[in-house]
Amino acid sequence: MRRNSPLFAVLLVLSLAFLAIPPVCSAGQPMPQKLRVAFVLLGGQRDHGWSEAHARGIGVLKKRLGDRISVAISENVADPADAERVFRDYAEKGYDLIFGTTFEHGEPLRKVAAEFPKVRFMHCAGDRTLPNMGTYMARIEQSEYLAGYTAGLMGFRNVGTVATVPIPEVVRGVNAFTLGLERGLRESGAKFDPRRLNTVVWLNSWRDEAREKGLADELALAGHDLIRQMADTPDTALAACAKGVPAVGYGVDVARFGAACAITSTTFEWGPIYAGVVRQALAGTWKSGAIFAGLDAGGVGLAPFGRRVPKTVVARVLSLKSRMLRGEDMSFAGPVYDQTGRQRIAKGERATDAELLAMDWFVRGVVAAPPDGKKP
Repeated sequence: MRRNSPLFAVLLVLSLAFLAIPPVCSAGQPMPQKLRVAFVLLGGQRDHGWSEAHARGIGVLKKRLGDRISVAISENVADPADAERVFRDYAEKGYDLIFGTTFEHGEPLRKVAAEFPKVRFMHCAGDRTLPNMGTYMARIEQSEYLAGYTAGLMGFRNVGTVATVPIPEVVRGVNAFTLGLERGLRESGAKFDPRRLNTVVWLNSWRDEAREKGLADELALAGHDLIRQMADTPDTALAACAKGVPAVGYGVDVARFGAACAITSTTFEWGPIYAGVVRQALAGTWKSGAIFAGLDAGGVGLAPFGRRVPKTVVARVLSLKSRMLRGEDMSFAGPVYDQTGRQRIAKGERATDAELLAMDWFVRGVVAAPPDGKKP
């Protein structure tokens, strides 16, 4: 058939008209366009801490589902009023799924979610849901327990912790680390005082580089044999290294930022969580609820062990980690006692998710005022 024939012209018009019709699913609905996903970060994507961990998770999401989504990121959104403006702007622009990545984003998210019931929202570290807003958090206590266990097997018995703010997330981490530390010390056969294992000082901020360094210096000078970082920068661990004291990092692998003295770091692995939520949104199966992802779901991890960690210790920690990966979570398995000696979790039981997410008391071995400010 010649291209300039009348029949060819008719077929060409018909084919172009056919191509102009949107493709449809088997159910007769138009095929969805790329899902538009927005992330609002507390800090910068390279803050060496909390927001960098989220940025790495977003990177994992893009690798897994990048051809099916478009992603927007807003950085350094800490002020609630600014957060509300950013969330509303994304909703008005038609984004399908919007993530707030810090506890402080909660109130702005709830306000905007109520205004845009057809948009899906997710709140990290949140404690309240709406029909179109879910929450998500990682079981960092599992990694904390393993990091404490590592330290205990190595004989550290006088830890100093630079903690951030006294909310359940942080309290839970301090407690889990201390419980793992005690277990490791008992298994190592070391002598220790179970009432004084982990001295906590408060930064009262998520990050404050100068004060982090000052508090770490004070703990090192006071004779603490290991410094535990919990802030969103590696500065606590770096200060410990400068004083010749080993450290444990938090959120990301602090050894990547020069803290060579770190025996390990607890890490947030947000990628599997983000990929799971987005897949549900793409499939039309997303529902509001609370996600609490641990080792078995890839939500948390341990950074590579430092060179000073003996191979025998590494083997024992990895063995315990394997058990936890199989669902045997002993991070808050009873009996567990608080600072006053009161039994909080009975033998044969473990803390419920509700108890973990509302934890406002310290376990035996923590030297610090209770989170509520009252005397123990």
